[in-house]
Amino acid sequence: MGSASGPVLIAGTASLLISVFLAPKFIEFLRRRSFGQNIREEGPQGHHTKAGTPTMGGIIIILAVSVPFVILSTRDWQSVGVFGATIACALLGFADDFTKIVRRRSLGLRARTKLIVTVAISLGLWWVATQKGGLTSSVRLRPSDVSIDLGPLYPVFIYLVVAGTTSAVNLTDGLDGLAAGCGAIVLLAYIGITFITPGQRDLTFLAACLVGACIGFLWFNSFPASIFMGDTGSLGLGGAIAGLAIMTNTEVLLILLGGIFVIEALSVLIQVFSFQTFRKRVFLMAPIHHHFELQGWSETKIILRFWIVAAAFGAIGFTLYQLSIRG
Repeated sequence: MGSASGPVLIAGTASLLISVFLAPKFIEFLRRRSFGQNIREEGPQGHHTKAGTPTMGGIIIILAVSVPFVILSTRDWQSVGVFGATIACALLGFADDFTKIVRRRSLGLRARTKLIVTVAISLGLWWVATQKGGLTSSVRLRPSDVSIDLGPLYPVFIYLVVAGTTSAVNLTDGLDGLAAGCGAIVLLAYIGITFITPGQRDLTFLAACLVGACIGFLWFNSFPASIFMGDTGSLGLGGAIAGLAIMTNTEVLLILLGGIFVIEALSVLIQVFSFQTFRKRVFLMAPIHHHFELQGWSETKIILRFWIVAAAFGAIGFTLYQLSIRG
């Protein structure tokens, strides 16, 4: 096991170091170009001081992941599928970020454009998974042995996983270091999942690279942030997590593994439903991290407590996965 974990540790460390060394120059470059974050008017008042903070830091994460993964892995089809989904989602996020910067407002690409691109990414991931990656159209209900064959509905299911995960991670990216930290925790669980599963060595490499890049990025993204990951980072991380869930057949278990992202997304859905139906708000503001902000919690307290919740969900999810493969 020691010899197997060595290359994984090297890959993760390499991504971390690349992220740490790239960030200062990239931040300086963004400041010179005035590529700063536009803050929503309806957001918490305290966030307006963050306007102009360099954004699109997800580029650092993607570069830090790509170099070690391409060099150290054998690039089997499953890992290439996840890597491709990560890059494609990050490019979609980059286009969204760049549009916001050019237009000097907090709205980016049209919803229809995002939908079409997300469908295309999902279809590509489905093709790689089923035609090259050796997966079937079955969904495993872990930790039980029950599997459901979705047949022709499987591509639709993959779209829901990709769209849901990218949206949830994007909604979580509202406080300094929140999405990067929670993403690293979920991806750390996927290092464990792929490490104990035979034949998924390259997926372990990729997950390790993603964790290393996120931790390196956190050095500059922690409160008060010197740079934001933007949609480039949040959609890229969401695509990576969704891809790993599909290739490891843990799509349903992802609800638990990524429980903190589920809570964030549900808070928005509940808020919208309640307001449109009853004209009443359940939360002071959604996503739920803003609710705690308006209750007077400090930003660092919210971030640390959300990391703790994410770690608990990740640990429970990994344990259930381990029980399912032993059973």
